[in-house]
Amino acid sequence: MGIAQSPDLMTAVPAAAPGAPPELRVGGLTPLTTVDYPGELAAVVFCQGCPWRCRYCHNGHLLPPRSPDLIPWAEVRTFLQSRRGLLDAVVFSGGEPTLQPTLAAAMNEVRALGFKIGLHTSGAFPARLKALLPLLDWVGLDIKALPADYPAVTGVPGSGERAWASLALLLDAGVAFQVRTTPMPGRDGPAELAVLRERLAALGVRDHRVQRCRTEHTLDPSLAEPNPGG
Repeated sequence: MGIAQSPDLMTAVPAAAPGAPPELRVGGLTPLTTVDYPGELAAVVFCQGCPWRCRYCHNGHLLPPRSPDLIPWAEVRTFLQSRRGLLDAVVFSGGEPTLQPTLAAAMNEVRALGFKIGLHTSGAFPARLKALLPLLDWVGLDIKALPADYPAVTGVPGSGERAWASLALLLDAGVAFQVRTTPMPGRDGPAELAVLRERLAALGVRDHRVQRCRTEHTLDPSLAEPNPGG
């Protein structure tokens, strides 16, 4: 999922005024997409920061919680105001959007502009996702593997239990959602994917998409090395 930054949206973030509430930290913006919210024309707001370090991540610049190149939220809001009537939805992606406590406030501002709200999440924070459900029209949940296999992907113990707890929340919530799996090289064999598909189907997941892993800019460069046997 590429990141495009419009030239007028690349101003460095000014220092916050004393006592001013924190704003959403935005690391990138895609002005128009037809693939990130099924059936809708959308913009994508890429939220800065992620608690996991997935070896095959290709958005490494979004992992740190802060960056010198953040886009001020006020500029994002102004851009979205100019797209009222042209776009249907705004998707908050990342990084991991639920890492930021200001996400709900940003979503409320966007909803007030008349847009549907989409969320791309790894499910890293189930309790925060639960609190956001009343604001969401659609969720794209990244399920990377079976729970026990997550630490080998994310580098974080217990990450699989969190992601699958988020899946359980969505199954009970009645919010439209899609499960997306980008299998990590070395864990993308047909047998492994078949087991994952069966487990998801048994839980009631009806929309599961498997996406090809892009290895040209992975966090772990060894994943991009050619397979000697291939």
